[in-house]
Amino acid sequence: MSEQFEPRIVAFFCTWCTYTAADLAGVSRLKYAPNIRVIRVMCSGRIDPQFILEAFAHGADGVLIGGCHPGDCHYIEGNYKCLRRAHLLKRVVQDMGIEKERFRLEWISAAEGDRVKTVVNDMVAQIKAIGPLRLPSRFKQWDAEMRELEATVNHTEEMTHASQA
Repeated sequence: MSEQFEPRIVAFFCTWCTYTAADLAGVSRLKYAPNIRVIRVMCSGRIDPQFILEAFAHGADGVLIGGCHPGDCHYIEGNYKCLRRAHLLKRVVQDMGIEKERFRLEWISAAEGDRVKTVVNDMVAQIKAIGPLRLPSRFKQWDAEMRELEATVNHTEEMTHASQA
């Protein structure tokens, strides 16, 4: 009997807007998928790109960033900093072979509890359709590829040294 895949999503929510909206959704008894684990940050602009990469490396099937709407940041322009980083991260994530749907940035104000519900449910559905990421299991494959590449380089160097002697 096969189990149905349930994605694990790490969500970084700004404390002033998106985290408050998630709290509002809970208080309003809005039902959304329980697949997210929320990490509360002071500002979306304070999210280090390494946090996103670490989340994927430690088994997350998706990463969601929630911040204040542009122009409404408690720290003036933190969300613009987040937007610039997110654009770069999307490229990095795709270059790693991770589907773009697995990484998402959303602007959600404190009054938009219903939007948290919609975004979370939509992301969970998208990732369920894609399937599990299984990035940690890919590390073994990548390590094997690196050993193979190293062996090829070493063999080439040995052949070069032998022909020079």
